[in-house]
Amino acid sequence: MDDALDQRLLNDWQHRFPLRPRPFDALARACGVDEAQVLQRLSRLREQGFFSRIGAVWNAGAGGAALLCAMAVPAERLDTVAALVGRHPGVNHSYEREHLLNLWFVLTGARADALQRDLDALEAASGLTVLRLPMRRAYRIDLGFDLAGGATASALRPPPPAAASAPLAPQHHALAALAEEGLALEPRPYARWARQLGMDEPALHARLQDWLDGGQLRRFGIVVRHHELGYAANAMCVFDAPDDAVDALGARLAAQPGVTLCYRRERAPGWRYNLFCMLHGRERGAVLALLARARAAAGLEALPQDVLFSLRRFKQCGARYFAEPSAEPAWLAPEHDHA
Repeated sequence: MDDALDQRLLNDWQHRFPLRPRPFDALARACGVDEAQVLQRLSRLREQGFFSRIGAVWNAGAGGAALLCAMAVPAERLDTVAALVGRHPGVNHSYEREHLLNLWFVLTGARADALQRDLDALEAASGLTVLRLPMRRAYRIDLGFDLAGGATASALRPPPPAAASAPLAPQHHALAALAEEGLALEPRPYARWARQLGMDEPALHARLQDWLDGGQLRRFGIVVRHHELGYAANAMCVFDAPDDAVDALGARLAAQPGVTLCYRRERAPGWRYNLFCMLHGRERGAVLALLARARAAAGLEALPQDVLFSLRRFKQCGARYFAEPSAEPAWLAPEHDHA
């Protein structure tokens, strides 16, 4: 980022992005500049990788399906298998982590059966097993960053409600697919969506606001890329919590400063952990200090646990819960002969 305007654009509109005909003009007026300058700055910041899109971040239950997945990949094959995984359009995060299970990724899509089909195909193509860890309850989901204060923005707000939202009606999935893809950087981006859908633009704004009010949309705004903003230390912290206590422990963990994501997942063969949280910081020591304080405050110190720092990011983009899956796993081509 070059100056205070860049920082303000990225910081102030991660939440509550304007739902009005000329949203970038609203940003410009707030910043004391003109609309063309805001569009030029945002275009440059996106090209430089500081943010991925301006769009929807869904709450659990709004629609679609997702799986956290992991693979134990021989070191000499890791780049090739990661590239194979990354070609799937529904993979929105993919990392190398410090563990025998060294390749972790999130697979999203419109239907759970399609995700399972594609993971079966990945196993056949790679010759490797995919650990599949569906989420059972979300305690906190908010990956915003306070660029002015230097902390994760989620550390500054109370945790969101644990209850999942109501699912979107099928007739609204086309708008949802556009919202998760993100706005075009042009003066009237919502009008483009309205034309595509044959929809009245004020009704489109009202629908997005209804989703925010109803909790289907966790937020609508600028989705920053934390590595490019200096948050290079990324740790997935996992705990083996008693099933009858995991919800209470998860709620306490979610309330701790620095915890950006917190959720319960199913256990799987060879994977004993059911409580997960994410911590992000500018360096490893700071993340470990945050973890120590969160673990003590939530009463997790005695539980079996592990910390998996990321080593490399292979892919980061928006989740695709409302894009229809392809009939065949064409994303596997041309590597069908074991990656």
